[in-house]
Amino acid sequence: MIHAHRFYIDGEWVEPCVPKTLEVIDPSTEQPAGTIALGSAADVERAVTAARRAFASFSRTSKAERIDLLKRIVAILKRRNDELGDIISREMGAPLAMARAEQAGIGATHFEQTVKALETFTFDYMQSSTRILREPIGVIGMITPWNWPINQIACKVAPALATGCTMVLKPSEIAPFNAVIFAEIMDEAGVPKGVFNLVQGDGLTVGAELASHPDVDMVSFTGSTRAGIAVAQAAAPTVKRVHQELGGKSPNIILRSADFSAAVTAGVRRCFGNSGQTCTAPTRMLVPVERMEEASSIAASEAAALVVGPPSDPRTDLGPVASSAQFDKIQTLIERGIAEGAELIAGGLGRPPHLDAGYYVRPTVFARVTNQMTIAREEIFGPVLSIIGYQSEDEAIGIANDTPYGLAAYIQGDPEEARALAGRLRAGSVRLNSAAWDSAAPFGGYKQSGNGREYGKFGLHEFTEVKGIVGFLND
Repeated sequence: MIHAHRFYIDGEWVEPCVPKTLEVIDPSTEQPAGTIALGSAADVERAVTAARRAFASFSRTSKAERIDLLKRIVAILKRRNDELGDIISREMGAPLAMARAEQAGIGATHFEQTVKALETFTFDYMQSSTRILREPIGVIGMITPWNWPINQIACKVAPALATGCTMVLKPSEIAPFNAVIFAEIMDEAGVPKGVFNLVQGDGLTVGAELASHPDVDMVSFTGSTRAGIAVAQAAAPTVKRVHQELGGKSPNIILRSADFSAAVTAGVRRCFGNSGQTCTAPTRMLVPVERMEEASSIAASEAAALVVGPPSDPRTDLGPVASSAQFDKIQTLIERGIAEGAELIAGGLGRPPHLDAGYYVRPTVFARVTNQMTIAREEIFGPVLSIIGYQSEDEAIGIANDTPYGLAAYIQGDPEEARALAGRLRAGSVRLNSAAWDSAAPFGGYKQSGNGREYGKFGLHEFTEVKGIVGFLND
């Protein structure tokens, strides 16, 4: 059992103002993994006050000082990588090897990329006689999710530190323990007191208080579109900047020119990775109507070959989903897909038959889905794939864009053809032919997938204000 009953505020581990705890459940067993303290408005006030006080000095530090700080954090993240991976695996269910290599390892990657971006980033330049400055925006309230916890903590904290901001982090109460280790890393790296603060809690209390607090200059939120709307509404009266990375229903267009065996297999695996709990998952696979049977057969075989099991088992491809609420939501949407007439070709309702406990979902594939079905409209956030047919490339683009979301999109096929179509997709990120992830590429969405961008230099821009000093060179 793990117990985290203190918050990291103003460089110290402190007791909460109001004693209240929450049980954290191991999704692989449905048994308690530990407890955390739940923060109150008073804890947020204490943390924001510390961050505001620290901003006066930290905002004046040099680029070189901040680069050195980020490099120290990288070294400690790498040293404690497996420890982070182990706890992420336990609290949100990712297979252990994946949790260490990807879930935890991505944290150091973001910090390293931020160092590269910061080294060449220009905070001031002349435009005729006017001096243009990029200055740290101030105190940041950060609200991060459970599905890629260290990823989303790192891609907010790294650019905030790089630009001279101070911050208060509220991680997800579903997967909170990795954030405690992260706070220990900040402390060991010598982050000045008050610059980084951690308050655990739920969205309705700590999250809402951060979003509405008048001394928080910006709130950076990653989570569902529904919760993002609530954050924006809470932030509106203080007219603070709201930076959001929200939901997705990403299309994966497989062109006639694609190698179908490779493209469909890759699409299934990318959709089902992290048990489908990735906002950029390509959950709508678009294939030519005349090749629906071929694509369906490949997808069903690939889904059936995936091993669902305990995160600690090295044979496991997919662990459990993160919570009972998530499991129930996925089951409801699978049931809806069946009821609306989609053809179930793999998986289906309930746990895999060899598992009698844990929030395990059967890798599920629906064929002959229409884009108006619920499973093609709503973000399921589980291992559920919808295969949709198209007649022409123009129709494929129309189907791909016919969604309230716009976070990511994928195209498989002839590179020249794929490049020509990419610009027509209304999404913040388009990946061609299973290209490798790029930690320097802008990340963020169109439409109800959010606003603002993360990663590399794009993250640095988000955490700065622009000032013009007019007449700077005038006599």
